[in-house]
Amino acid sequence: MTIPHILEMENINKSFSRVPVLKNAHFELRKGEVHALMGGNGAGKSTLMKILTGVYTKDSGTILLEGSKVEFNKPKDAERSGIAMIFQEFSLIPTLTVAENIFLKHEPRRGLPFSIDGKEMVRRSREILNDLDVQIDPNATVDSLSVGYWQMVEIAKALSKNARILVMDEPTASLSESETRSLFQLVKRLKHAGISIVYISHRMAEIFEICDRITVMKDGQNVLTEECSRISMEQVIVSMLGKETASFEWQERQYELTPEPVVQVRNLAYGSRVRNVSFDLYPGEIVGLAGLMGSGRTEIAEAIFGIRQPEAGEILIRGKKIKNVRDAIGQGVALVPENRRKQGLILDHSVRSNVMLTNIYQLSKHLFVNDYAGTNMTNHYIQKLNIKTDGPDKIVKLLSGGNQQKIVLAKWLAKNPTLLILDEPTIGVDIGAKSEIVEIVRELADRGISVLVISSELQELLALSDRILVLYNGEIMKDIYRRDIETEEVLHHAIQGY
Repeated sequence: MTIPHILEMENINKSFSRVPVLKNAHFELRKGEVHALMGGNGAGKSTLMKILTGVYTKDSGTILLEGSKVEFNKPKDAERSGIAMIFQEFSLIPTLTVAENIFLKHEPRRGLPFSIDGKEMVRRSREILNDLDVQIDPNATVDSLSVGYWQMVEIAKALSKNARILVMDEPTASLSESETRSLFQLVKRLKHAGISIVYISHRMAEIFEICDRITVMKDGQNVLTEECSRISMEQVIVSMLGKETASFEWQERQYELTPEPVVQVRNLAYGSRVRNVSFDLYPGEIVGLAGLMGSGRTEIAEAIFGIRQPEAGEILIRGKKIKNVRDAIGQGVALVPENRRKQGLILDHSVRSNVMLTNIYQLSKHLFVNDYAGTNMTNHYIQKLNIKTDGPDKIVKLLSGGNQQKIVLAKWLAKNPTLLILDEPTIGVDIGAKSEIVEIVRELADRGISVLVISSELQELLALSDRILVLYNGEIMKDIYRRDIETEEVLHHAIQGY
């Protein structure tokens, strides 16, 4: 039986400043389908979805909703037609209740036009949440909830406006493993209820787990639409990059274990998250930290960088004890944090300002900053790391996630680090940029820089690491050389504690 299309976008064209971004692009969505939309930076997928949700207007082409032609000139037009987008950055107001967020700007009224019916709002919110099988108190303030529940509230908010098409942009980027499982269950319930979902994600494994079909875009055009069951992950990667890539294949590296390790962690303890952790890290070695969310991975990384003060134990970098961030940076420690947008970058500043930020002292003389030297430094790393930008004056928030991540790398590489700590280095980054970042890390290790990498993506951890430390409930349960791990399943079992 052929499932009818709820949405058809045909021959969509869009240009900015006479530069074509979409070239006769098309996209079809079936009723009750979860359809992955994939593509590298600049592929056109975000522009296509912004046209669907009324943020942009198309230059030409046709949009059909259940067979009828529609025009979306503003977001309200799309909203009235039952189309909603859930962005990676949440649109909730933390200090308001769940019910107030769900019905924000379309609150039920009673009596006078300006009188909000609070009881009815709570009743309807509870009804929507019950339909979703989500246990959230409508009277709870959003800031009291975990990030996973924020995602659920965003979905409830869309459904309160009678959405029949949901566009989800990187929905699992900020979720723990258990929260991700809950989201997947909710997506399946929405699908069975007849709601159609466009699912944008760079995480290949979850695409094949949750989606029915995949559409890949490249250079503003469609290059592939296929059932997930009829295509391999390798074929998707080739269609996105236009070539095969070996970056995610493990390559055994040759490096010498010198008598003196760069990093010595001894009997580290921090609350209930980190308990009696000890390990060494040698020059040119890439060590992976594997474990479930809450296993202590980030706490260990932040302790080494001096952000967290351990309750017990000590950290030595090149034989010097680390007490704070100043000590760590002074000994050549660099941290690329998990949340680059909040902790790694100043988004409203230029590429140059961000790269210069950690190198301001070496670029200064007699209280004056040498802007010429700063520009040369920035241009050097733009070229070296293949950062796609109009130039050093480009505002960082206007760049893609992959290019933003490379800027965080650039600002630390300019300091010639001894130890580079990477916390989820490719989160929210497309497969092309992931491949480039993996190659950059390998090159740095080959130059003798020690690397400590945290990643929830086991494929990435296995591709990068020479050795993997498996954390469970704040303790190192296993220290395994990568060559001794035959399959991803072996590492998965180790992380789960069985």
